[in-house]
Amino acid sequence: MAEPGGAADARRRRARSRLLVAVLAFLVVLGAAVGTFVLMTPRGPGPGEGAAPSPSASSAPSASSGASLPAAPSGALNILVMGSDIRGNAREAIAAQEAGGGTTDQRADMIMLVHVDAAHRRVFGISVMRDTWVDIPGHGPSKINASLALGGPQLVVETVSSLLSVRINHWALLDFDGFKAVTDALGGVDVDVPLAFTASFDTHHVFTQGVNHLDGQAALEFVRERYSFPDGDYQRVRDQQAFIRSLLAQLLTTGRVRGPAEAIGAVGLAMPYLIADSGLDATGAAALGYGLRDVDLASSAFFTLPTLGTGTSADGQSIVVPDYPGIAEVAAALASDRVGEYASAHGHS
Repeated sequence: MAEPGGAADARRRRARSRLLVAVLAFLVVLGAAVGTFVLMTPRGPGPGEGAAPSPSASSAPSASSGASLPAAPSGALNILVMGSDIRGNAREAIAAQEAGGGTTDQRADMIMLVHVDAAHRRVFGISVMRDTWVDIPGHGPSKINASLALGGPQLVVETVSSLLSVRINHWALLDFDGFKAVTDALGGVDVDVPLAFTASFDTHHVFTQGVNHLDGQAALEFVRERYSFPDGDYQRVRDQQAFIRSLLAQLLTTGRVRGPAEAIGAVGLAMPYLIADSGLDATGAAALGYGLRDVDLASSAFFTLPTLGTGTSADGQSIVVPDYPGIAEVAAALASDRVGEYASAHGHS
C-alpha cells in the first residue's frame, strides 16, 4: 500500500533535518566537493604534520533517544577539503600507498581550506587553484594538485600548511563516486548557475543560467567542468563555490537541527563516503556537526587564494602563478582569526 502523503512528507523532513547537520559539518569540510559532510574532532596536526589516512570509515554511534555528545572543539578550526579525480576507489588507492609507498594515479581536482571562526558562527572557504605552482615538501616545485599523487592527503596537508603558515586540524576527501552518492542522498541540489554551458565530458549535461536542479551526475559535471570557459579553472572554482552556497542555502531553509540524535544519525549517512584523517571518528564528527548548527551563512564567504594569473613553468607546464604578497595577507588573517575582515575588505561574500 502506498505511504500516506503526510507520513511521506514527515519522513522526508526528518531525513533533511539529519542531512542538514551533516552538511553544516560538511560545510566545514567540503566545499565544492560536496558531500564531504561531517567534520572534525579536536585533535589535529600542526604545520607540516599531516594526519595518517584512514582507509576505512568509522562506525557511527547509536542514534538513540537519549543520545548525548561531547562538546565540540573550541577555538578556530582549519579543515582541508579535497576532491580526488581518481577513476577508481580513492580509499583503496590511499591505503595501498600508505602500505607500500610510491605514487597513485590521482590528482587533487579540488582543494579548499575551510576556516571556522572561534565563535563557530561563520565559515570561510578558501579555494586553492589546482595548478598553483608551489614547493611540495620533499619533492620540490610542482603543481599543488600533484601532492595527492606523490604522498596522499597527508602531503597535500603539509603543502597547504606550508603555503599558508597555518595549522590544519583535519582533512577530508571524496572521490567521484562519493560525491555523486552524497548529492543523490540529498535528493539533488538546486544550484544557481552563474554561466550557461554544456559539459565537455560524460553525459554532456546542458546547464542554463539561473537555478538548475542537479542530481549527483550533473553536479559532478558542474563542479568539474573547465574547458567550456575562457578562464578555465578560475570559473570551475567559482562554480564549486556556487554549488556549496546553493547547497547550504537550500538546506538551511528546511528546518533546524533538533538535537544530538539527529547529528548522530547524519554521521551514519555520511561516513561511508568520507575519507578522512585518523583523528576523525563518528562521535567527534557528530559533535562538531551539532556544534555548528548556528552557522550564519549570510556572514560566511568563499573566495580563491590570490594568484597572478597563468604562466609556464621552467619545464614547459601550464601553471597558475601564486601571488605571494596576497597569500601572506590571507595567512595573516587566518592566524588572527580575522578572515571575515579580510573577505569584506576584498569584496568577497
